[in-house]
Amino acid sequence: MIARKNILITGGAKRVGAHCVRYLHAQGYNLLVHYRSSAASAKALADELNARRPDSVRLYQADLHDRVALQALAEVAKQAWGGIDGLINNASAFYATDMAEVTEVQWDDLLGSNLKSPFFLIQALAPALKNREGCVVNIVDIHAERGLEGFPVYSIAKAGLAALTKILAKELAPQIRVNAVAPGAILWPEQDDMSQQQKQEIQAKVALQRTGSPDDIAKAIYFLINDAEYITGQVITVDGGRTLFT
Repeated sequence: MIARKNILITGGAKRVGAHCVRYLHAQGYNLLVHYRSSAASAKALADELNARRPDSVRLYQADLHDRVALQALAEVAKQAWGGIDGLINNASAFYATDMAEVTEVQWDDLLGSNLKSPFFLIQALAPALKNREGCVVNIVDIHAERGLEGFPVYSIAKAGLAALTKILAKELAPQIRVNAVAPGAILWPEQDDMSQQQKQEIQAKVALQRTGSPDDIAKAIYFLINDAEYITGQVITVDGGRTLFT
């Protein structure tokens, strides 16, 4: 069992984020779980985990596009359980955009959630993280490198987050480590309109011939937080070998 650590995770109420919360909680972490609109899911998750270990999960609602709300979240994170040891930038908008019809609203939304908010949240928490020699884990995407067809703005935003990881690893060293995890095919999109054939075609391009589990992402995050004291500025790809193929 690790010494108790206090972690802020953004977008932690549902899907992969919620799996990461459960996994890290099982390892003994305290989790401050940020959510934007998934109040019911967030409350259910907190109730479930606090029943196992009282006051080990706290919730905070915020729209991270709002700098005032973002700063307020950072202040709560600094105070929760006496300090913060890690930040997981998981919150992400994800949807297709037609290159010929991209709007400024879509650009600001996708860049805001995937790049701007992580930057300013790291900026706000850097002094507190330095005091505890903490770390940051950004959730990027395997498509940050080559782009996902039909998702140009999302792919650009994730490419920016991968670059941010390497740049801020230098800026914040040696006190703060900054790394990233790049998931491949883990969960199908929430609005799953893909055919079984499309899913099989994606799996056929994965070396391990299957989708991954959200726990695969959680385990990579845990490694970077807890066991990677001499690793910074790196992107760990968790994709079953998908990026081995063009």
